[in-house]
Amino acid sequence: MSKNHHMHPPRSILPVPCLFAWSLVLLGILRASDVEDFMNPPLRFRPKPLWFWNNTTVTASTVADQMRQAKQRDGYGGFGILPFGGKFKPSYLSEEYFSVYGEAVRVSKELGTTLCLYDEYGFPSGSAGAINGDGIPRFANAYPDDTIKRLDKHEEIVTGPRFYQKDLPAGKLMACVAMESRSGKRIDLSKDGIEGGKIRWQVPEGKWKIMSFLCVKDGDPNVDYLNYDACRKFVGMTHQKYFDHFGNEFGPGKTIDGVFFDETTLYRAKGRIWTGNFNEKFEARHHFSPALLYPALWCDIGLDTQAARNLMFGMRAELYASGFAKCVQDWCREHGGIAATGHQDQEEIINPCNVSGDLMKCFKHQDIPGIDKIGGPRGTEAFYKVVSSSANNYDKPLVMSETYGALGNIGVDQLYQIAMDQYAKGVNLLIPHAVWYDPGNVTFLPELSWRNPIYNKELPEFNRYLGRLNLMLQNNARHVADIAVLYPIASLQGSNHLDGPLGFYAGGVAVPEADYADVGTVLSDVICRDFTFLHPEVLDETCEVKGSSLWLNNPVNRERFPVFIMPGHQTIQWSNLRKIKSFYDAGGKVIATRKLPSKSAEFGHDDDVHRTINEMFGEVSQPPTASASSSWSAGGFDAANVNDLSEETRWNAADGARQEQWLEIDFYGERSVRRTVVSEAFGRINSYEIQYWNQGKWNTCAKGTSIGDRHEDVFPEVRTSKLRLFIHSVTSDSPSIREFRVYDREGVNLAIASAPPPRINAEGGRTRFLPNATAASLRMELDQAQQVYDVEWESEVSVRYIHKVQGQRHVYFFANPGKSPVRTYARLRGRHAPQLWNPHTGKIVASPQFEVIRDGETEVTRLLIELGGESSVFVTSGSRDSRRE
Repeated sequence: MSKNHHMHPPRSILPVPCLFAWSLVLLGILRASDVEDFMNPPLRFRPKPLWFWNNTTVTASTVADQMRQAKQRDGYGGFGILPFGGKFKPSYLSEEYFSVYGEAVRVSKELGTTLCLYDEYGFPSGSAGAINGDGIPRFANAYPDDTIKRLDKHEEIVTGPRFYQKDLPAGKLMACVAMESRSGKRIDLSKDGIEGGKIRWQVPEGKWKIMSFLCVKDGDPNVDYLNYDACRKFVGMTHQKYFDHFGNEFGPGKTIDGVFFDETTLYRAKGRIWTGNFNEKFEARHHFSPALLYPALWCDIGLDTQAARNLMFGMRAELYASGFAKCVQDWCREHGGIAATGHQDQEEIINPCNVSGDLMKCFKHQDIPGIDKIGGPRGTEAFYKVVSSSANNYDKPLVMSETYGALGNIGVDQLYQIAMDQYAKGVNLLIPHAVWYDPGNVTFLPELSWRNPIYNKELPEFNRYLGRLNLMLQNNARHVADIAVLYPIASLQGSNHLDGPLGFYAGGVAVPEADYADVGTVLSDVICRDFTFLHPEVLDETCEVKGSSLWLNNPVNRERFPVFIMPGHQTIQWSNLRKIKSFYDAGGKVIATRKLPSKSAEFGHDDDVHRTINEMFGEVSQPPTASASSSWSAGGFDAANVNDLSEETRWNAADGARQEQWLEIDFYGERSVRRTVVSEAFGRINSYEIQYWNQGKWNTCAKGTSIGDRHEDVFPEVRTSKLRLFIHSVTSDSPSIREFRVYDREGVNLAIASAPPPRINAEGGRTRFLPNATAASLRMELDQAQQVYDVEWESEVSVRYIHKVQGQRHVYFFANPGKSPVRTYARLRGRHAPQLWNPHTGKIVASPQFEVIRDGETEVTRLLIELGGESSVFVTSGSRDSRRE
């Protein structure tokens, strides 16, 4: 609920005329065609689903018939054609194949629809058919030295003094390092210690770990995603073949207007994807050898660990972003000037370092960043804003989602609900998954075509709905949000290492301080205030402090942020913190959550980070933290949820972890404990203990069988620095805990930390640290930080939104994805003459109920919003915001 808006009458009411749609046309703000197009969106705005040519012989006549039916009966605007499965014929890239594909091009041109070139046969991209295709590793056969490489570590502990000699394992040597176990001293043996393929070294006194790091061929048939030249070869044997056959049809406004690639990732090769020219690329960028940094990829090397990992994992993320994705986009620009889109696999992993490298930066060189919502409760919703923020950061107008695949035959209401959530979070190009050539052989339901009785009557109207969303939101407009949230890739990289306990598919390493996805979800879904994630690179290079605001100075997407949120960090770029401090010094408002940073991502600046954090937030004691034996790989269910004072969040152990799981609270100092209260989800636990840490071991202070919704254990008082719930076994699946409360004799919950008071400087700058950033605490602090936000609600409703401005036109999209209707007033900063454009019906209400009031010195348009369950509306205005931008 906005601060006191429901309690105080407006200070003044200013009469404002209500304008009709055609009045705006006469003013030149809208064209007559805008209204007509909204009623019946043109084909270029209609969705283009993936069309699986699946596991059968595809013929030109059937292709032509299905394309006509898809346009006429479903209202689709084209396709992305995806050859799929071992029984697909004709043979991929054969002349017979291009003959059938050519019929698709011909018919698409005849129908006025367009095609997006899916880059190969099957998926993930990069093998040309080896995976989810016919099993033929075409790329690996043609270019065996250009496939995925893996970084291997070989180590041996040696006690000196002695002479050490050993053959180097096979592979390209990246580094050979000796590290003394007591002092952490590292010696580079890569040059002077290597002779004739052997490590030869006179070991000094001490216990030394001798490590060799080698880049080896993994055996994965996909292209080396980190190597631009290798990727160019892949594009030459796939994309180029289409251009050779249909080059005249490539280009904006022509039949083939884009390229789609699918599920590239770094988790292949055991999460240790590497490339042979890594060292050369590193030295060219940083002007020194990375050899002595290689041990940090696996282990703690002392004070320099976090900075070393940022350099190494940061370089890999840079090579990944400028490898496959950039190569595809470069080719597209050279061949008709078309756009490339595509997405990563496992986007919903909290720690992306071993999956996408850096989920914001991996889209830097890609015209249309993308994400998929595929297959069950994976938690992808929390990452829509990461991907759409990447587009905002790098000034890109479109954001793609591949959506609905492997969800089963979901209801039509879910089609709308998912679309509304995505478009309110910045998506504006939804690609439905999927239409199937052979509907009797569907691999991933649903089948979204006229042949499916679940959808065939509703699909044309749904596609008109998506067409209206695209029409209104696919534009070269700037995004408006008052809140910036720092994307914590520096902390994620600083805490990451290879071969982590979660396994490569789940990202390897859980990062306890990482609450950015939870903070984003609270902002979008609970508090209902839009925001933009800022990448550290963009904060340094594209943002400036101007007045008491932080500005994102893109040519088109120019955003102003009076409020900055720094989610949980252990490691932060010192250059970022300097700018955040200058923002605070100039009167900016800074909120930090979960953990304040103490380490620098650059060498030699830990003391600078510590000093600056103290200047901004004061001396803040380390709050209690929760950790766990494992966490569910989908993300959003980490241990920190058990001491956030919310029964709506929970920790969940890894899927199938039925025995010997634990949940620990670290107090960072001794406390007296005599009682615990545990709230369990699902009631699965059938054997547990409460254990406390004493003299280097765990001791039992209580035990039992079931726990349930709320279970209390009282025991003789113990002094301890850590307490844990040890779960011996569950009846099914894995344990899940909502809250773990730990009390002293006075009844104080020791598992949580109280927020220290805010600090306010002479310029009005304000900082506040929230160790437990609940919806209530974050809402209250935001209300203190900013008097009038871009959009606020006069009651606590879950209405999601996005606001974009193009020229003189403001477009707001309001979405109610819940089932209960909403009737409330929206408060839009500035003087507006709003209209309501209904994307479900195409109707326009030119004179809704509204008034312009003043909130302090700011004009605010107070607009009545009524939304049924699972419904949405556009609010448009041709007026300028009363603030100076």
